[in-house]
Amino acid sequence: MPHIDIQGITKRYGDTTILDGLDLHIRDGEFLTLLGASGCGKSTLLRLLAGLESPDSGDIQRNRQSILAQTPSERDCAMVFQSYALYPHMTVGANICTPLLMRQLSFWQRLPLMRHISPAVRQARAQTKQSGQKVAQTLGIDHLWERKPAQLSGGQRQRVALARAMVRSPSLFLFDEPLSNLDANLRQSLRGEIRALHRQLGVTFVYVTHDQHEAMSMSDRVAVMKNGKILQLDSPTALFQRPASKEVACFVGSPRINVLSLQSLREDARQGLGSAAAAPVAPPATAVEIGIRPHQFLWQAACGAWPVRVRVRSVEYAGSEKIVAARTANQECIMVLADAMQPVQEGDALTLYISPTQTVFFDAQGRRVGA
Repeated sequence: MPHIDIQGITKRYGDTTILDGLDLHIRDGEFLTLLGASGCGKSTLLRLLAGLESPDSGDIQRNRQSILAQTPSERDCAMVFQSYALYPHMTVGANICTPLLMRQLSFWQRLPLMRHISPAVRQARAQTKQSGQKVAQTLGIDHLWERKPAQLSGGQRQRVALARAMVRSPSLFLFDEPLSNLDANLRQSLRGEIRALHRQLGVTFVYVTHDQHEAMSMSDRVAVMKNGKILQLDSPTALFQRPASKEVACFVGSPRINVLSLQSLREDARQGLGSAAAAPVAPPATAVEIGIRPHQFLWQAACGAWPVRVRVRSVEYAGSEKIVAARTANQECIMVLADAMQPVQEGDALTLYISPTQTVFFDAQGRRVGA
Protein backbone atom coordinates (compact mmCIF):
# COMPACT_ATOMS: atom_id res chain seq x y z
CA MET A 1 0.00 0.00 0.00
CA PRO A 2 1.31 3.45 -0.84
CA HIS A 3 2.14 6.26 1.55
CA ILE A 4 1.16 9.75 0.43
CA ASP A 5 3.14 12.96 0.86
CA ILE A 6 1.44 16.32 0.36
CA GLN A 7 4.11 18.97 -0.04
CA GLY A 8 3.44 22.70 0.08
CA ILE A 9 0.01 22.48 -1.54
CA THR A 10 -1.64 25.83 -2.26
CA LYS A 11 -5.07 26.23 -3.81
CA ARG A 12 -6.82 29.50 -4.60
CA TYR A 13 -10.19 30.43 -6.02
CA GLY A 14 -9.79 33.95 -7.32
CA ASP A 15 -8.41 36.08 -4.49
CA THR A 16 -9.40 33.56 -1.82
CA THR A 17 -6.73 31.17 -0.58
CA ILE A 18 -8.29 27.82 0.39
CA LEU A 19 -5.09 25.86 1.10
CA ASP A 20 -1.97 27.73 2.09
CA GLY A 21 1.31 25.82 1.69
CA LEU A 22 -0.07 22.72 3.41
CA ASP A 23 2.18 19.74 4.23
CA LEU A 24 0.84 16.34 5.24
CA HIS A 25 2.16 12.79 5.37
CA ILE A 26 -0.45 10.00 5.19
CA ARG A 27 0.82 6.66 6.45
CA ASP A 28 0.17 3.31 4.83
CA GLY A 29 -3.12 1.79 5.93
CA GLU A 30 -4.03 4.43 8.50
CA PHE A 31 -7.40 6.04 9.20
CA LEU A 32 -6.70 9.77 8.93
CA THR A 33 -9.42 12.34 9.54
CA LEU A 34 -9.38 15.95 8.36
CA LEU A 35 -11.32 17.87 11.01
CA GLY A 36 -12.35 21.49 10.81
CA ALA A 37 -15.15 23.99 10.40
CA SER A 38 -16.79 24.66 7.06
CA GLY A 39 -14.49 26.56 4.70
CA CYS A 40 -11.20 25.42 6.26
CA GLY A 41 -10.15 23.56 3.08
CA LYS A 42 -10.62 19.93 4.09
CA SER A 43 -12.95 18.96 1.21
CA THR A 44 -10.73 20.81 -1.26
CA LEU A 45 -7.76 18.77 -0.05
CA LEU A 46 -9.76 15.58 -0.57
CA ARG A 47 -10.64 16.61 -4.12
CA LEU A 48 -6.97 17.30 -4.84
CA LEU A 49 -6.10 13.78 -3.66
CA ALA A 50 -8.81 12.35 -5.92
CA GLY A 51 -7.63 14.37 -8.92
CA LEU A 52 -10.88 16.32 -9.23
CA GLU A 53 -8.97 19.59 -8.70
CA SER A 54 -5.44 20.74 -9.50
CA PRO A 55 -3.30 22.72 -7.04
CA ASP A 56 -1.86 26.12 -7.86
CA SER A 57 1.49 25.06 -6.39
CA GLY A 58 3.01 22.19 -4.46
CA ASP A 59 3.06 18.45 -5.11
CA ILE A 60 1.27 15.25 -4.12
CA GLN A 61 3.47 12.16 -4.14
CA ARG A 62 2.66 8.51 -3.80
CA ASN A 63 5.65 6.33 -2.94
CA ARG A 64 7.85 9.33 -3.86
CA GLN A 65 6.27 9.63 -7.32
CA SER A 66 4.19 12.69 -8.22
CA ILE A 67 0.58 11.88 -9.10
CA LEU A 68 -0.46 15.34 -10.29
CA ALA A 69 -0.27 14.28 -13.94
CA GLN A 70 -2.48 11.25 -13.32
CA THR A 71 -6.19 11.32 -14.11
CA PRO A 72 -8.71 10.46 -11.35
CA SER A 73 -9.19 6.97 -12.83
CA GLU A 74 -5.44 6.33 -12.66
CA ARG A 75 -5.05 7.16 -8.97
CA ASP A 76 -6.58 3.92 -7.64
CA CYS A 77 -8.81 5.67 -5.13
CA ALA A 78 -12.53 5.49 -4.39
CA MET A 79 -14.60 8.38 -3.07
CA VAL A 80 -17.75 8.31 -0.95
CA PHE A 81 -19.69 11.57 -1.24
CA GLN A 82 -21.86 13.43 1.25
CA SER A 83 -24.83 13.27 -1.15
CA TYR A 84 -24.25 9.53 -1.89
CA ALA A 85 -24.33 10.35 -5.67
CA LEU A 86 -26.38 7.28 -6.58
CA TYR A 87 -27.99 6.86 -10.01
CA PRO A 88 -31.74 7.22 -9.32
CA HIS A 89 -32.84 5.18 -12.36
CA MET A 90 -30.61 2.20 -11.52
CA THR A 91 -31.14 -0.58 -9.01
CA VAL A 92 -28.87 -1.09 -6.03
CA GLY A 93 -27.02 -3.83 -7.92
CA ALA A 94 -26.48 -1.60 -10.95
CA ASN A 95 -25.29 1.28 -8.76
CA ILE A 96 -22.71 -0.97 -7.15
CA CYS A 97 -21.51 -2.75 -10.27
CA THR A 98 -21.73 -0.20 -13.09
CA PRO A 99 -18.68 1.96 -12.20
CA LEU A 100 -16.46 -1.12 -11.91
CA LEU A 101 -17.86 -2.61 -15.11
CA MET A 102 -17.26 0.62 -17.05
CA ARG A 103 -13.58 0.54 -16.03
CA GLN A 104 -13.24 -2.94 -17.53
CA LEU A 105 -14.98 -2.34 -20.86
CA SER A 106 -13.80 -0.43 -23.89
CA PHE A 107 -15.92 2.20 -25.62
CA TRP A 108 -17.35 -0.31 -28.12
CA GLN A 109 -17.99 -2.93 -25.45
CA ARG A 110 -20.15 -0.46 -23.55
CA LEU A 111 -22.70 -0.25 -26.37
CA PRO A 112 -26.07 -1.77 -25.35
CA LEU A 113 -26.10 -4.52 -28.02
CA MET A 114 -22.67 -5.86 -27.03
CA ARG A 115 -24.02 -7.57 -23.92
CA HIS A 116 -26.00 -9.88 -26.23
CA ILE A 117 -23.36 -10.65 -28.85
CA SER A 118 -20.02 -10.48 -27.02
CA PRO A 119 -18.97 -13.38 -24.74
CA ALA A 120 -16.26 -11.16 -23.20
CA VAL A 121 -18.84 -8.55 -22.18
CA ARG A 122 -21.16 -11.20 -20.71
CA GLN A 123 -18.29 -12.67 -18.75
CA ALA A 124 -17.25 -9.25 -17.43
CA ARG A 125 -20.82 -8.57 -16.35
CA ALA A 126 -21.09 -11.90 -14.56
CA GLN A 127 -17.80 -11.39 -12.73
CA THR A 128 -18.74 -7.85 -11.73
CA LYS A 129 -22.12 -8.98 -10.44
CA GLN A 130 -20.49 -11.71 -8.38
CA SER A 131 -18.06 -9.20 -6.84
CA GLY A 132 -20.85 -6.72 -6.19
CA GLN A 133 -23.07 -9.28 -4.47
CA LYS A 134 -20.20 -10.37 -2.25
CA VAL A 135 -19.62 -6.79 -1.11
CA ALA A 136 -23.36 -6.19 -0.66
CA GLN A 137 -23.54 -9.27 1.53
CA THR A 138 -20.65 -7.97 3.64
CA LEU A 139 -22.54 -4.70 4.23
CA GLY A 140 -25.88 -6.42 4.80
CA ILE A 141 -27.66 -4.95 1.77
CA ASP A 142 -27.78 -8.00 -0.51
CA HIS A 143 -31.56 -8.23 0.04
CA LEU A 144 -31.91 -4.73 -1.49
CA TRP A 145 -30.25 -5.72 -4.78
CA GLU A 146 -33.27 -5.02 -7.01
CA ARG A 147 -34.48 -1.86 -5.26
CA LYS A 148 -33.88 1.68 -6.47
CA PRO A 149 -32.44 4.52 -4.35
CA ALA A 150 -35.85 6.16 -3.84
CA GLN A 151 -36.98 3.00 -2.04
CA LEU A 152 -34.09 3.08 0.45
CA SER A 153 -33.54 4.80 3.78
CA GLY A 154 -30.62 7.15 4.34
CA GLY A 155 -28.55 4.47 6.03
CA GLN A 156 -29.21 1.99 3.22
CA ARG A 157 -28.20 4.54 0.60
CA GLN A 158 -24.99 5.19 2.49
CA ARG A 159 -24.20 1.46 2.52
CA VAL A 160 -24.80 1.31 -1.23
CA ALA A 161 -22.32 4.17 -1.71
CA LEU A 162 -19.81 2.29 0.47
CA ALA A 163 -20.35 -0.91 -1.52
CA ARG A 164 -19.79 0.92 -4.80
CA ALA A 165 -16.43 2.14 -3.47
CA MET A 166 -15.45 -1.22 -1.97
CA VAL A 167 -16.16 -3.32 -5.04
CA ARG A 168 -13.21 -1.74 -6.85
CA SER A 169 -10.75 -2.81 -4.11
CA PRO A 170 -8.88 0.53 -4.25
CA SER A 171 -5.73 1.28 -2.25
CA LEU A 172 -7.16 4.59 -0.98
CA PHE A 173 -10.65 5.46 0.28
CA LEU A 174 -11.76 9.10 0.42
CA PHE A 175 -14.82 10.03 2.52
CA ASP A 176 -16.36 13.49 2.19
CA GLU A 177 -18.65 13.90 5.24
CA PRO A 178 -20.59 10.72 4.38
CA LEU A 179 -22.68 10.64 7.58
CA SER A 180 -23.73 14.28 7.86
CA ASN A 181 -27.19 13.67 6.34
CA LEU A 182 -28.12 10.90 8.80
CA ASP A 183 -29.78 11.05 12.21
CA ALA A 184 -27.71 10.76 15.38
CA ASN A 185 -28.45 7.08 16.15
CA LEU A 186 -27.70 5.97 12.60
CA ARG A 187 -24.49 8.00 12.52
CA GLN A 188 -23.30 6.27 15.65
CA SER A 189 -24.07 2.85 14.17
CA LEU A 190 -22.34 3.57 10.87
CA ARG A 191 -19.27 5.03 12.58
CA GLY A 192 -18.64 1.61 14.08
CA GLU A 193 -19.26 -0.09 10.74
CA ILE A 194 -16.82 2.17 8.87
CA ARG A 195 -14.16 1.62 11.52
CA ALA A 196 -14.69 -2.16 11.32
CA LEU A 197 -14.51 -1.91 7.53
CA HIS A 198 -11.14 -0.20 7.80
CA ARG A 199 -9.78 -2.96 10.02
CA GLN A 200 -11.12 -5.58 7.62
CA LEU A 201 -9.72 -4.03 4.42
CA GLY A 202 -6.46 -2.70 5.88
CA VAL A 203 -6.20 0.10 3.30
CA THR A 204 -5.75 3.85 3.78
CA PHE A 205 -8.85 5.86 4.72
CA VAL A 206 -8.91 9.67 4.50
CA TYR A 207 -12.08 10.98 6.12
CA VAL A 208 -13.40 14.55 6.08
CA THR A 209 -15.77 15.79 8.77
CA HIS A 210 -16.67 18.79 10.92
CA ASP A 211 -18.04 16.45 13.61
CA GLN A 212 -15.44 15.93 16.33
CA HIS A 213 -17.26 12.83 17.64
CA GLU A 214 -16.69 11.13 14.29
CA ALA A 215 -13.05 12.21 14.21
CA MET A 216 -12.23 11.19 17.78
CA SER A 217 -14.04 7.84 17.75
CA MET A 218 -12.90 6.50 14.37
CA SER A 219 -9.42 7.79 13.58
CA ASP A 220 -5.84 6.69 14.08
CA ARG A 221 -4.78 10.32 13.63
CA VAL A 222 -6.68 13.59 13.26
CA ALA A 223 -5.54 16.71 11.42
CA VAL A 224 -7.26 19.79 12.84
CA MET A 225 -7.51 22.40 10.07
CA LYS A 226 -8.23 26.11 9.98
CA ASN A 227 -7.83 28.66 7.18
CA GLY A 228 -6.13 26.20 4.85
CA LYS A 229 -3.51 25.07 7.36
CA ILE A 230 -3.11 22.17 9.76
CA LEU A 231 -3.07 23.40 13.35
CA GLN A 232 -2.17 20.01 14.82
CA LEU A 233 -1.82 16.44 13.53
CA ASP A 234 -1.94 13.86 16.28
CA SER A 235 -3.83 10.94 17.81
CA PRO A 236 -7.31 11.66 19.26
CA THR A 237 -5.96 11.14 22.79
CA ALA A 238 -3.12 13.63 22.26
CA LEU A 239 -5.44 16.23 20.75
CA PHE A 240 -7.74 16.03 23.75
CA GLN A 241 -5.10 15.89 26.48
CA ARG A 242 -2.23 17.85 24.92
CA PRO A 243 -3.62 20.40 22.45
CA ALA A 244 -0.93 22.47 20.77
CA SER A 245 -2.91 25.69 21.01
CA LYS A 246 -6.02 27.27 22.45
CA GLU A 247 -7.71 27.00 19.02
CA VAL A 248 -7.25 23.22 18.98
CA ALA A 249 -8.29 22.89 22.62
CA CYS A 250 -11.50 24.84 21.99
CA PHE A 251 -12.38 22.86 18.86
CA VAL A 252 -11.86 19.38 20.34
CA GLY A 253 -14.13 18.30 23.17
CA SER A 254 -17.83 18.67 23.93
CA PRO A 255 -18.81 20.66 25.89
CA ARG A 256 -15.85 22.76 24.87
CA ILE A 257 -12.91 23.48 27.15
CA ASN A 258 -13.11 26.40 29.60
CA VAL A 259 -10.39 29.03 29.25
CA LEU A 260 -9.88 31.19 32.33
CA SER A 261 -7.53 34.03 33.14
CA LEU A 262 -4.76 33.08 35.55
CA GLN A 263 -5.04 36.55 37.03
CA SER A 264 -8.67 35.92 38.02
CA LEU A 265 -7.70 32.67 39.74
CA ARG A 266 -5.00 34.47 41.71
CA GLU A 267 -7.52 37.14 42.75
CA ASP A 268 -9.84 34.46 44.14
CA ALA A 269 -6.90 32.95 46.02
CA ARG A 270 -5.94 36.33 47.52
CA GLN A 271 -9.49 36.79 48.78
CA GLY A 272 -9.04 33.92 51.19
CA LEU A 273 -10.51 31.07 49.15
CA GLY A 274 -7.22 29.22 48.86
CA SER A 275 -3.60 29.64 47.93
CA ALA A 276 -2.35 29.30 44.37
CA ALA A 277 1.16 29.10 45.79
CA ALA A 278 0.22 25.78 47.42
CA ALA A 279 -0.55 24.23 44.04
CA PRO A 280 1.58 21.16 43.27
CA VAL A 281 2.21 22.48 39.74
CA ALA A 282 3.26 26.10 39.34
CA PRO A 283 2.08 27.75 36.10
CA PRO A 284 4.77 28.46 33.49
CA ALA A 285 6.16 31.98 33.61
CA THR A 286 4.72 32.84 30.18
CA ALA A 287 1.23 31.45 30.90
CA VAL A 288 -1.64 33.93 30.97
CA GLU A 289 -4.63 31.56 30.65
CA ILE A 290 -5.57 28.13 31.90
CA GLY A 291 -7.73 25.56 30.10
CA ILE A 292 -9.85 23.04 31.98
CA ARG A 293 -12.32 20.52 30.60
CA PRO A 294 -15.89 20.63 31.99
CA HIS A 295 -15.52 17.23 33.65
CA GLN A 296 -12.27 18.19 35.43
CA PHE A 297 -13.69 20.63 37.97
CA LEU A 298 -13.62 19.45 41.58
CA TRP A 299 -16.66 19.98 43.79
CA GLN A 300 -14.70 19.60 47.02
CA ALA A 301 -11.54 21.37 48.19
CA ALA A 302 -8.34 19.43 47.55
CA CYS A 303 -4.72 19.98 48.49
CA GLY A 304 -3.14 22.49 46.12
CA ALA A 305 -6.35 23.05 44.12
CA TRP A 306 -7.19 26.54 42.90
CA PRO A 307 -10.62 27.87 43.86
CA VAL A 308 -12.97 29.60 41.47
CA ARG A 309 -16.20 31.27 42.55
CA VAL A 310 -19.16 30.88 40.20
CA ARG A 311 -22.88 31.55 40.02
CA VAL A 312 -25.02 28.98 38.23
CA ARG A 313 -26.95 30.31 35.24
CA SER A 314 -28.62 27.11 34.01
CA VAL A 315 -28.65 23.37 34.62
CA GLU A 316 -29.33 20.91 31.80
CA TYR A 317 -30.23 17.37 32.76
CA ALA A 318 -28.57 14.84 30.42
CA GLY A 319 -29.39 11.48 31.94
CA SER A 320 -26.28 10.31 33.77
CA GLU A 321 -24.96 13.85 34.22
CA LYS A 322 -25.86 17.49 34.43
CA ILE A 323 -24.44 20.21 32.19
CA VAL A 324 -24.03 23.33 34.32
CA ALA A 325 -23.55 26.75 32.75
CA ALA A 326 -22.10 29.28 35.18
CA ARG A 327 -20.35 32.63 35.33
CA THR A 328 -17.27 33.40 37.42
CA ALA A 329 -16.83 36.43 39.66
CA ASN A 330 -14.96 38.06 36.76
CA GLN A 331 -17.89 37.37 34.39
CA GLU A 332 -16.14 34.55 32.53
CA CYS A 333 -18.57 31.90 31.24
CA ILE A 334 -17.80 28.28 32.05
CA MET A 335 -19.39 24.88 31.45
CA VAL A 336 -19.20 22.17 34.13
CA LEU A 337 -20.19 18.51 33.97
CA ALA A 338 -21.65 17.22 37.24
CA ASP A 339 -23.04 13.90 38.37
CA ALA A 340 -26.81 13.65 37.88
CA MET A 341 -27.26 13.40 41.65
CA GLN A 342 -25.22 16.55 42.38
CA PRO A 343 -27.52 19.04 44.19
CA VAL A 344 -27.07 22.12 42.02
CA GLN A 345 -29.75 24.54 40.85
CA GLU A 346 -30.03 27.72 38.83
CA GLY A 347 -28.91 30.75 40.85
CA ASP A 348 -26.66 28.81 43.26
CA ALA A 349 -23.39 30.46 44.31
CA LEU A 350 -20.64 27.83 44.37
CA THR A 351 -16.92 27.48 44.86
CA LEU A 352 -15.38 24.96 42.48
CA TYR A 353 -11.77 23.82 42.48
CA ILE A 354 -9.19 23.30 39.76
CA SER A 355 -6.30 20.88 40.05
CA PRO A 356 -3.34 22.27 38.03
CA THR A 357 -2.28 18.73 37.11
CA GLN A 358 -5.52 18.36 35.11
CA THR A 359 -5.17 21.57 33.12
CA VAL A 360 -3.27 23.08 30.20
CA PHE A 361 -1.65 26.51 30.12
CA PHE A 362 -1.64 29.01 27.24
CA ASP A 363 0.56 32.04 26.59
CA ALA A 364 -0.55 35.40 25.22
CA GLN A 365 -0.40 34.03 21.63
CA GLY A 366 -2.66 31.10 22.50
CA ARG A 367 0.09 28.47 22.35
CA ARG A 368 0.21 25.69 24.93
CA VAL A 369 3.14 26.10 27.29
CA GLY A 370 4.56 23.86 29.99
CA ALA A 371 4.62 20.08 30.24
